[in-house]
Amino acid sequence: DPNHLPSPPRRPRLPPMAPTGKSSPATDAAASTADRKPWRRPQMKSKAAGKKKAAQAAHNKKPKSGGFESMGLCEEVYRGVRHKGYRVPTPIQRKAMPLILAGLDVAAMARTGSGKTAAFLVPMLQRLRHRDPGAGIRALILSPTRDLATQTLKFTHQLGKFTDLKTGLIVGGGSMESQFEVLADNPDIVIATPGRFVHILSMVDDLSLRSVEYVVFDEADSLFSLGFAEQLHKILHKLSDTRQTLLFSATMPKALAEFAKAGLRDPQVIRLDLDKKISPDLKLAFFTLRQEEKLAALLYLVREHISSEEQTMIFVSTKYHVEFLNILFREEGLEASLSYGAMDQEARTIHISRFRARKTMLLIVTDVAARGLDIPLLDNVVNWDFPAKPKLFVHRVGRVARQGRTGTAFTFVTSEDMPFLLDLHLFLSKPLRPAPTEDELLKDMDGMNLKIDQSLADGETIYGRFPQTILDLCSDGVKEVISGCTDLIALEKPCANAFRLYLKTRAMPSKESVRRAKDLPREGLHPIFRDVLRPDEISAIAFSDRLKSFRPKQTILEAEGEAARSRSSKGSSQWLDVMKKKREVHEGIINLVHQKNSGDLATKEEETENISNWEKKEVCGKKRKSQSFRDEDHYISSVPQNQHSEAGLSVKGNEGFVQDRLDAAVLDLVDDETSGMQAQKTRYHWMKNKFVKLNNGDRVTSTGKIKTESSAKLKASKDIYKKWQQKSHRAISSGGNDGAEGGTSTPAGYQRGGNRRYPAAGRGRSSIPNADVPSEIRNPQQMRKGRQEKAMQDLRWNDKSAKDGKFPGKFQKNRRPNGSGRDDKFQDSRSQKNRRPEGKGKGKGKGKGGGKGNAKGFGKGKGKGNPKGRGAR
Repeated sequence: DPNHLPSPPRRPRLPPMAPTGKSSPATDAAASTADRKPWRRPQMKSKAAGKKKAAQAAHNKKPKSGGFESMGLCEEVYRGVRHKGYRVPTPIQRKAMPLILAGLDVAAMARTGSGKTAAFLVPMLQRLRHRDPGAGIRALILSPTRDLATQTLKFTHQLGKFTDLKTGLIVGGGSMESQFEVLADNPDIVIATPGRFVHILSMVDDLSLRSVEYVVFDEADSLFSLGFAEQLHKILHKLSDTRQTLLFSATMPKALAEFAKAGLRDPQVIRLDLDKKISPDLKLAFFTLRQEEKLAALLYLVREHISSEEQTMIFVSTKYHVEFLNILFREEGLEASLSYGAMDQEARTIHISRFRARKTMLLIVTDVAARGLDIPLLDNVVNWDFPAKPKLFVHRVGRVARQGRTGTAFTFVTSEDMPFLLDLHLFLSKPLRPAPTEDELLKDMDGMNLKIDQSLADGETIYGRFPQTILDLCSDGVKEVISGCTDLIALEKPCANAFRLYLKTRAMPSKESVRRAKDLPREGLHPIFRDVLRPDEISAIAFSDRLKSFRPKQTILEAEGEAARSRSSKGSSQWLDVMKKKREVHEGIINLVHQKNSGDLATKEEETENISNWEKKEVCGKKRKSQSFRDEDHYISSVPQNQHSEAGLSVKGNEGFVQDRLDAAVLDLVDDETSGMQAQKTRYHWMKNKFVKLNNGDRVTSTGKIKTESSAKLKASKDIYKKWQQKSHRAISSGGNDGAEGGTSTPAGYQRGGNRRYPAAGRGRSSIPNADVPSEIRNPQQMRKGRQEKAMQDLRWNDKSAKDGKFPGKFQKNRRPNGSGRDDKFQDSRSQKNRRPEGKGKGKGKGKGGGKGNAKGFGKGKGKGNPKGRGAR
């Protein structure tokens, strides 16, 4: 019966049809079994297949975009990144690393503490990957200071912990022999300062840089502006044209024409943090005071305001100030570390290491430590002298508030530094506001405090005075300490002379800032001292300020006349009459000045503030309302909108904001004035039958001399390298196991070094078996040394043959065994002709043996006879 058949398999979800007739239990069971079996097994298979498919999908799942996992790093480099503690790349790393890994030239800018060092170290390790002892130097990192180079070496070792790459450090202040040893080991990566590296290149002719594939200019704007142009030109001349060049700095100008010498090829420019050049977690505090009050203010900050658990870095202008402050702190019972350029390198390393280990809480430095130095737990920075360049201020205060930490930068500002303060805030694009005066605070204390807090929250900078009472108390203590210490007394005059020279050589502020600084209102106490002073002390300071600004209505002549008249009714009123006539003449001018100062003309000045002189019209002596005919939509100004920001980032030596802005566009063939002719002489240099124009900041050095990092000029001598070779029996090879001359040909896809068996960039290169086994193929130095040894051996055999008398035609210099007798083997005709009769004499002469002839004293033996007469030799 068809009603007893199970449901068709094409509709598995439908229940079986109800039977219309009788059916046995066996038939029903068979029907239900036949109904269920085909569907249970596929369900079990589908679960197992689903689990397997999920595992496969999890294994093949792409890493999350934006992390280090998505950059395709090899296992060794990725382990080093994780071991260093990096989890998520910073914005500059996320932007720059893919471009660098793609082999492009990159010029990158990001604020301090944003991870720029790792942004070029990680791609470098990924590109080199494995050690190649026969390829020579494959990566070169140039740093402006020794401390920055040492710090980069430390980061390289940490990130490359799981790789077998070898890194060498070449910096000034160290032993030349030890650096020869480093280069003789053929390191893959060299981190160097330009001065010492050029010095070594001039001494070692065999050192070739043609194998370098990866070049990094760390703090590039500093390298190209600190007088390293000549050294960089020599280094770049020895590099290969197929290298990858990277520029990194916290202050990078938009126009890369200033880095033309770096040899960039179609570079990718990355500029981050243009609006916020400093960290938003950094607090700025500017104190106005006099130059002689800086010592007292610094001691108060270190003792009272800054906690003893916080580390502080103090920037000064000269090395003499470093030593002066170090002795002063020592006399006050404070231990400090110090660092400056002329200091011994070992001492610098020890002092900075002690500061990193928090054994000392104060570090006194010059601008040599302003760039790149990373001290993780630094809390405060004090600018003893205001930096003349805005970007130098950015690098100084960039030592704090790094990688999410907070910090404070204290800056001392004198009246001469106010134009530089205005230039700095033009560069930072931040508003500047003076602190409210004491009278305003007394009128509405809570309201003024609320306004100050709101201004600070909005990102405005407030500058104010140091409390005079605090300065007076601290100044008395400082004077006592200085008068009781002979070292401080001896350093006072050198400090004054050095600071005078510093003021002469620093860059000038813009003329507009100088004019604006004269019109700045008087500032009150800095808000940082609100909780330090009591209300009665603030009232006393306000009264003192009013007393200072008091101007009597009478002059001393009028007061004297009034006193004389009061003493005697017949007193002379001559002085009163003179001043009365003078006031009648100048009363109008005085009233006009008072009106201008009181602000009666403030509205009119605001209307005409941005109007140039030629746009102001005067007709018939009456001022008409000034009108501007400028079309704001189509007007092209001679000054760019971002002129102040880009001028501050400039690499040129004259980093003024407006002056010398159009000098580059002026072409003067022959100047007819004395000043211009003198300027042309300094601008052009005679070299090889023609005048060569020098770049801005370049200087001509003497022929054959090397300019070191300390600006000293040394003659390039190769004696040090030759002595090291003789002592160590080693040599610095040019790269390559076969001792080729550095690899001059460049086949497509292969590096320019001596070892051309492996493709460039290290991609697809397997590890070399028996890499540590010395090569049996001799290089040119070894061949030359073998020839010299063979020539010396032949010379020794000739001398030995001459002793035995095997060459009768030559003069015998050695002494004969017998001391007397006739020299039968002496066959020279001239000697036979000049022979004299046999005889004996008692004169003193020098001879070798007994023989008859002219004894003129040849030889070293002793004999009897007249030196110029008869006798035995």
